[in-house]
Amino acid sequence: MSTLKIKKGDLVRVITGKDKDREGKVTSVDAKNHKVVVEGINMVTKHTKPSAQNQNGGIVHQEAPIDISNVMYVHKGKTTRVGFKIDGDKKVRVAKSTGEVID
Repeated sequence: MSTLKIKKGDLVRVITGKDKDREGKVTSVDAKNHKVVVEGINMVTKHTKPSAQNQNGGIVHQEAPIDISNVMYVHKGKTTRVGFKIDGDKKVRVAKSTGEVID
């Protein structure tokens, strides 16, 4: 399987959909289904039954996964595509707009 260009903890901007132009931090990545969960983006309401963690139950607001193709990495305040480069013996992510190493 190929390496994903977005990782947990990255700052991303949504480029399409109901949350277009909003930014947030990636909280989880599902590599198998190419989905990411972004803090405060794609909020949905979920009806929950009473349980040990939530005695009252009711309506809970939570983030739903969004397709990884609908977000772009934010580097120094601007969105950029991400590429890979071999740096010595390590494979590193590179911002395409500036050519700088991301991590």
